[in-house]
Amino acid sequence: MDFLRLFDILPYQQAKYPKQKALAARQHGGWIAYSTAECLQTIDRLSTGLLRLGWKHGDRAAILAHSGSPAWNFIDLAMQQIGVVSVPIHATSLTKDVAYIFKDASIRCCFVSNTEMLEKVNAAAGEKMEVFTFEKISGARHWLELLATPTESEIATLTSIKTKLPDITLATVIYTSGTTGQPKGVMLTHRNIVSNIKSILTLVPVNYRMDALSFLPLSHIFERMVTYLYMAAGTTVWYSDSVEAILADLQEVRPHFFTAVPRILEKMHDHALEERQRRGTLGRKVFDLAIAWGKNYDPLEKLSPVYWLRHQLFNLLVYRRWRQALGGRVQGIVCGAAALQVPLAKLLCAAGIPVREGYGLTETSPVVAFNHFEPGLYRHGTVGIPILGMEVKIDTPDEHGEGEILVKGPNVMAGYLNLTEETAAVFTEDGWLRTGDSGHFEQRRFLKITGRKRDFFKTSSGKFVAPQKVESHLLESPYIRQVMVTGINQPFVSALIVPNFQALERWCRKNGVHWTAPQFMALNPKVLKFMETVIGEMNEYLEPHERVKKFTLLHEEWTPQRGELTLTMKLARQVIGEKFSKEIEEMYKSGNH
Repeated sequence: MDFLRLFDILPYQQAKYPKQKALAARQHGGWIAYSTAECLQTIDRLSTGLLRLGWKHGDRAAILAHSGSPAWNFIDLAMQQIGVVSVPIHATSLTKDVAYIFKDASIRCCFVSNTEMLEKVNAAAGEKMEVFTFEKISGARHWLELLATPTESEIATLTSIKTKLPDITLATVIYTSGTTGQPKGVMLTHRNIVSNIKSILTLVPVNYRMDALSFLPLSHIFERMVTYLYMAAGTTVWYSDSVEAILADLQEVRPHFFTAVPRILEKMHDHALEERQRRGTLGRKVFDLAIAWGKNYDPLEKLSPVYWLRHQLFNLLVYRRWRQALGGRVQGIVCGAAALQVPLAKLLCAAGIPVREGYGLTETSPVVAFNHFEPGLYRHGTVGIPILGMEVKIDTPDEHGEGEILVKGPNVMAGYLNLTEETAAVFTEDGWLRTGDSGHFEQRRFLKITGRKRDFFKTSSGKFVAPQKVESHLLESPYIRQVMVTGINQPFVSALIVPNFQALERWCRKNGVHWTAPQFMALNPKVLKFMETVIGEMNEYLEPHERVKKFTLLHEEWTPQRGELTLTMKLARQVIGEKFSKEIEEMYKSGNH
């Protein structure tokens, strides 16, 4: 048996390895799990209920949820198998963007997870929008009300509808969170997403004996595609209902695999550093040595007896505790959405927590390239090797082999909804998708991303700067949490920096600097002097025209809720630039940091 459409995947699971626990989520403090058979029955009953309401092929319905859940999957697949297009909306979307999506996608109904999401829908659409909720909310219709037991004729009708849906049928529209302008609806077919699943199914260490924890939003194609992949592999999916619950859920579920964004792995690293503070003097010394050694770890280096013994010592005293904090069974983590700091990736691998970075776009369903888990098939600092069936080339490369990344393959989108001209503009005449990202190949096959082509800027000296390259390097400092560099038509590069205040507090206490609130520490002369040293050390590894000459410390982290980050956690450069225009202007006056 094979699967060609997304709603074929659970029947494929049932045929190959029927699960007693296919999908699970927290409920009333415990876990509720659904078998593969129960999932399929629920999905068919939902499809029947939707058909009775008059839903038909081509209709579109939105899902606005704060977290993933079995109900999310049930609604998604129930709609798909009758030809209804699901339109997930990010929970952090602004009300005006939700209203725009409702109108642009002609949404007929919206499924929401909780009261907060319901209020957002009501603010965006008023009473005009039909709404069903995942949680039971007074005065609102619950999703279970849609369940209907199909008659024999309804079973025949549903089977007929499913059978006739080709794999080129539109499965979903996902709105990208661009840094400027209105969101664009990316149209993805069943063939687009299924081809991506099949290309990476054998590359990740998951199978029917394993458990996966899911905590990234299903409104992003990355986690959604991975969820379908888990289903195809027969891996049990456990949904965490909040970011705050991740560490507790890791301990309880003890997953073999999960996906993450860099910020979550950074928080886990911070949590480990908090453990350091609870140790004695000798314990802190060993901890620091383990951190320093791990950040330079090379698994391909031939292990000398001394090297091996040192690794075993650090593993016994430090690293095994980290693995236990993740449940003790993690065999793989895939990180996406933004660049992962190389030292952190090496440290996790040294600790026996294999983490791999990949690259993709919503427009490519999403994976383009991926670092494999096998020795020799990954390279830290790159996004890996293009996946099977994906063609990748560098457009008009310069003397260093760098240029815009172009891609072609069965996972490339059908186009942008209602945007014919924008769709045409993003494709070359011979059908290659322009990613807008700049990069080059290392060792001929490992793709390295150097930045967004449109974000490049030229200083007044005429030198081009790739800001993401500089920012990724600066983020390798343990004292920098977020950074945006600027310098368009200016004589030098400057930076807005949100420090890692946890690391900075440790430095202050160690060096006798009185610690107060972050808004005061960002102005503290001793802290500024120390950060000058940090930036100076980082500058040594940059080209002269890329070096940060001046900086401003900010005391609040940038967030999607305030518009400083996109919904995929990338810098909204225009918003940040406008919000901190005075600080940027001040850096180009003489005598300031």
